[in-house]
Amino acid sequence: MSYCVNCGVELDASATKCPLCDTPVYNPKAPEPSTQPSPFPKEKGQVEVVKRKDLGVLLTVIVLATAVTCGLLNVLVFRSSLWSLAVIGVFLVLWVIMIPVVIYTRQPVYLSILLDGVAVIVYLYLLTYLTGQSGWFYGLGIPVVLLVIAVVEAVIFCIRKLPMSFLTGALYLISGVAVLCVGLEILIDRFLGLGIELRWSAIVLTICVIVDITIATLLSRRRLRNAVRRRLHF
Repeated sequence: MSYCVNCGVELDASATKCPLCDTPVYNPKAPEPSTQPSPFPKEKGQVEVVKRKDLGVLLTVIVLATAVTCGLLNVLVFRSSLWSLAVIGVFLVLWVIMIPVVIYTRQPVYLSILLDGVAVIVYLYLLTYLTGQSGWFYGLGIPVVLLVIAVVEAVIFCIRKLPMSFLTGALYLISGVAVLCVGLEILIDRFLGLGIELRWSAIVLTICVIVDITIATLLSRRRLRNAVRRRLHF
C-alpha cells in the first residue's frame, strides 16, 4: 500500500502517477531506465603509484631549495646573525632520516641510526656559531648523542637477534630507557662539575627495574604468561 507524496491519496500498486494531482509515482525498488546514464562509473580506476625514487628526488629538491634559499636570505638580506645555519641543520637531519625511508630502503638499520646521530652532531656544531660557545658542544652535546646512539643500537640489536615477543620487546625498551636516563644524568652532572649522584634518574631506574622484574616473572611462568596474553589480546 502506497500513498501520494503530494496529496496523500492512496495509490494503486500499478499506478505510475497520482490520479488526483498527477504527481509521478517513484518506486525506489524499480530498476533505473536504460536510457538514463548511471551517476557512478562502471569501471574502477586506479591512480598510478608514486615510485620511491621519484619521491626521494622531489623531497631532496625541496630540502635543498629551502636550505639554499635560507642561506641566500641570510647573506643578502637578514645579516644580523647566522640564523640560516639552524634551518639548514634541521633540514639536513630530516634528509638523513629520510634516506632509508624513500631513497635507499636497503640501508642497514644500524648504519641509519649512526648516520642520524652524525647528522644531529653536525646540526649541534652549526648551532655553536649562533651561541658563540663550543664548550657545551664538546662537553655535553657529543656525549649525549653518542649515548643515545649506543642505547638505540643496543635495543635494536636485542630486538633483531634475541627472542622477540610483545613482552620481550617491552623488556628491551624499558631497560634501554633506564640506561639512557642514568647516562644522561651522569653526563649532565659531569658537564656542570657536580658530583656524580643519581637523583631523578634513580626514580626512573627504580620504576624500570620493577617493571622489568614483573615482565621477567611473566616470561618465566608459562601459564601466567598465557593468561595475561589472553586477557590483554597480544
